[in-house]
Amino acid sequence: MTLTQLEAEVAKGESDTLEFKKSTAERDAAMKTLCGMLNGSGGRVLIGVTETGKVRGQDVSDATLKELAHVLTQFDPAAHFRQERVHLADGKQVFVVEVDPSALAPHAYLGRPYRRVTSTTSTMPQSEYQRRLLDRDHATMRWENRPAAGNLTLDLPEVQRMLTDAVAAGRLETSITDPRRALENMGLASAGRVSQAAVVAFAVQPFPEYPQCALRLARFKGVTKAEFLDQQQLTGHAFVLLREADVFLRRHLPVAGRFEPGVMERKDEPLFPPLALREALVNALVHRDYSIPGGAVSVAVYDDRLEIISSGTLPFGLTVPDLLREHVSKPRNPLLADLFYRRGLIERWGRGTQKIIDLCVAAGHPQPQFEERAGDFTVRFLPSGYVPPHRVEHDLTVRQRRILHELRDGQSVRSEAIRSAIDPNLPERTLRHDLKLLKDWGLIRITGWGTGTKWSLV
Repeated sequence: MTLTQLEAEVAKGESDTLEFKKSTAERDAAMKTLCGMLNGSGGRVLIGVTETGKVRGQDVSDATLKELAHVLTQFDPAAHFRQERVHLADGKQVFVVEVDPSALAPHAYLGRPYRRVTSTTSTMPQSEYQRRLLDRDHATMRWENRPAAGNLTLDLPEVQRMLTDAVAAGRLETSITDPRRALENMGLASAGRVSQAAVVAFAVQPFPEYPQCALRLARFKGVTKAEFLDQQQLTGHAFVLLREADVFLRRHLPVAGRFEPGVMERKDEPLFPPLALREALVNALVHRDYSIPGGAVSVAVYDDRLEIISSGTLPFGLTVPDLLREHVSKPRNPLLADLFYRRGLIERWGRGTQKIIDLCVAAGHPQPQFEERAGDFTVRFLPSGYVPPHRVEHDLTVRQRRILHELRDGQSVRSEAIRSAIDPNLPERTLRHDLKLLKDWGLIRITGWGTGTKWSLV
């Protein structure tokens, strides 16, 4: 850098990528700024320029050079610095120390991380530092890409089915047909040893070495966990567990009757959209934290809701509100996610939760609830405006069906409004009789009293 170039640089003023320091006496502050630049967009520190932009330089001795060289070694992890000195007319010099954004970020100087915001350097919050450490180490130090413990047998026919599905989906070369070679090409095996991701995806019997490869299924009576109607605890690879969960849900979730405007007959269809349930199950299997030995995926069916629970909280700083809008896909287990992607079971674009929401809302349900609690992540499906057929033990008249239709979508309606909608000339006594029958059959409920009495679907 020439003196002219230096003066042009100084004329720009301090910013997130440029800082002035009067002399090496401020070297400690200069190093904190360089640390922030390493953790951000890179930049330069000019030592020998005052805060107001006066180029004054400083005398340079061997001791000055040694002091500067020493402080530049106090970064963890070690960083690369480009250094040069610009000579002034009076013999003094300006140090120029430059860094690029670092792939090894976050860096710490003397044990503390820093960040650069506009022209200010500050200590990086611990939460941000921990998150960025996880991001940095994710490529090489993940649980899923460590070598598997023990000598577990893989379900090679399942690997072959995965290859067939991947080729059919256009997500794998047709030339890769050998299961063992495919595992190596997809980063699931190396030098004859399989990774823990391969165990999760294909191990015939991962238990007892990997008890976290588990699925817990429960159908509870009522709306609490006080009494089981059915429960199962299974271990196996992820594709087996996905199939078992699917069978369990088809067995325990009712086919629902929905009344549509202008249609007198009930339309029977699954209570929740199958694609939404499949998406939630796949997300639970792919994105859960397998480093938790006692963890599992749990499916709980209650009278009033369905919950799919996976061990571990959201990764990489994601929050529940992020799931409701467009967000970058950062899978905790990218090798496992790649297998499900190749098989056509998920997409890469981080829209899984939005897809679940769209499918449920389109089917007339409330938006599913997403929740982090006690180290677990839960997706909760809630029905709306549906009448489970197993509770309808009597044939309904056209008029009774119209009453149910007027109470759709969780509405609470007075009897006068119901009569006005279905037949203004309907005798009040007849309407009361129908309402009582529907209430006795457990299809509708009454709230309030007197003139405030309203009816709604159960």
